[in-house]
Amino acid sequence: MVDMTMETTADWENRILLGDCLELLFKMPSNSVDLVVTSPPYADSRKATYGGIHPDRYVEWFLPVSEQIQRVLKPTGTFILNIKEKVVDGERHTYVLELIMAMRQQGWLWTEEYIWHKRNSAPGKWPNRFRDAWERCLQFNREKKFHMYQEAVMVPTGDWAKSRLRNLSETDRRRDNSKVGSGFGKKVSSWVGREMAYPDNVLHLATECSNTGHSAAFPVELPMWFVRLFTKPNDLVLDPFVGSGTTAVAAKQLGRRYIGIELKPEYHALAERNVANAAVIPQQRGLFE
Repeated sequence: MVDMTMETTADWENRILLGDCLELLFKMPSNSVDLVVTSPPYADSRKATYGGIHPDRYVEWFLPVSEQIQRVLKPTGTFILNIKEKVVDGERHTYVLELIMAMRQQGWLWTEEYIWHKRNSAPGKWPNRFRDAWERCLQFNREKKFHMYQEAVMVPTGDWAKSRLRNLSETDRRRDNSKVGSGFGKKVSSWVGREMAYPDNVLHLATECSNTGHSAAFPVELPMWFVRLFTKPNDLVLDPFVGSGTTAVAAKQLGRRYIGIELKPEYHALAERNVANAAVIPQQRGLFE
């Protein structure tokens, strides 16, 4: 268990802590974390592992946790919550939507929603629906101005540019404002000669198929993408439901500090092993130099 005498951020960092996340979050220093990426137990899921939370009680269960995350997160930090609705009696339960609204009442800004598209999702069919191939990654912030390093996640411009940018129209050469008065617009000619472009908010990543020793491990590429986007080297990343340690592994590989919290002793030990075996990978040259 965590040493109750720990008072500074340095006492907490680069550790996987064993215990209840709410109890430990209460003890963490305020305004100390740059990024939180976590995937808590979904409603009525992983009962054999974590006991399960009924969908009707999920918001009540999670709000004390999100309150403490709000306290330990820096004003310039970001909170990414990987979560998914479940089907109850043939229809989608609304606990995720209710949680979003409740967190806004708590003072969070619901800044963005990213979709994790599971590229290798197996086929499936139920009487009134098909198998899910996606999950939500909700972005919350304390303030409107937060740290975001968009250049760190840029992608190759793609084949579309070869034909789309070959013959520019008059509209392409100027800012084409939205016809519905939304204030949005685009200038296609700005992308001529560029090899890299900004991504959209859909992340096409395979699920974790290897034997990770945990029933709900997500691929390391998922937290790694958010770590790149919202932090710089040596920033502090927290996962209060760290499981097999994936978020901490991603943080360590990218040269960030980390804090992981895990309730189950067997998964705490697994997370410690996984982090110990993780090696730092080269950073993107020039971005933070």
